[in-house]
Amino acid sequence: MKFILSSYKKILFIVGLMLILLPNSLSAQQNKPLNLKNYDNEPYHFGFILGYNQMSYAFKYVENYSAIQHDASEYPNTADPNFNVDAKYYARSVESKPQPGFTVGIVGNLRLSRYFDLRLIPSLSFGTRTITYQLYKQMPIGSSTQSIDFVQNKSIFSTFVEFPLQVKYKSKRLNNIAGYVIAGGNLKFDLASQKKAQVDVTDAQTGKQITVVDNIKVKKSDLALEIGAGFDFYNAYFKLGLEIKMSFGMLNILDSQNLIYDSSIESLKNKTLQVSLTFE
Repeated sequence: MKFILSSYKKILFIVGLMLILLPNSLSAQQNKPLNLKNYDNEPYHFGFILGYNQMSYAFKYVENYSAIQHDASEYPNTADPNFNVDAKYYARSVESKPQPGFTVGIVGNLRLSRYFDLRLIPSLSFGTRTITYQLYKQMPIGSSTQSIDFVQNKSIFSTFVEFPLQVKYKSKRLNNIAGYVIAGGNLKFDLASQKKAQVDVTDAQTGKQITVVDNIKVKKSDLALEIGAGFDFYNAYFKLGLEIKMSFGMLNILDSQNLIYDSSIESLKNKTLQVSLTFE
């Protein structure tokens, strides 16, 4: 929920800034010659995109998850200082914090009509999601029980191969500026999320070295819905686009391992805020 509110604030700030700058740009357009006069009549054109993104997760929690007791067997890393074979573990809160990333891609634009275009933008997106777990453990001390709070931060590094397919509705051009909105779907595949999820530890019972998943585990493929808006600026030799969009994952990507890191979560979905420049 915090990420949603934070994202909306960033969107409002960026849109507000664009609206503040737009009147000055429009007034400056009044006496300027029309650039790329026949650009929008071309059946197709290509370009590239550079973007800044913030990836995060949207959680659906297990009901009353803070009361769920986890045995030491659900705490996979026996080498962690917070591990105790006799302890019982509990999660007070589980939150996702967005981290900055970037996107690069190729733009393919097909003209459908005067105001509608179909766009395919194969891209590579690099980003990180950090999940903060506020945990505590209860350990028997003689005839009593001691409770110890601690925090675990788990980062999931992702490299997405994305195939956004969008319908673009553009406004009537005002000299060298036009506004637009976009909507569509994005088929994406995560190539790197699990590379750092595993660690080698000593099994508490057998004493042998084993490899365990010491992180939340997610599925590689996802399908997202995307909405956004932006402005196109027609220059003498190319068109520059400034765009902001939100991407909402539709699939539950949680691959549950019955660990303390995923037992509190019923479903997990991708969410991304992206601000981009397009050069076409």
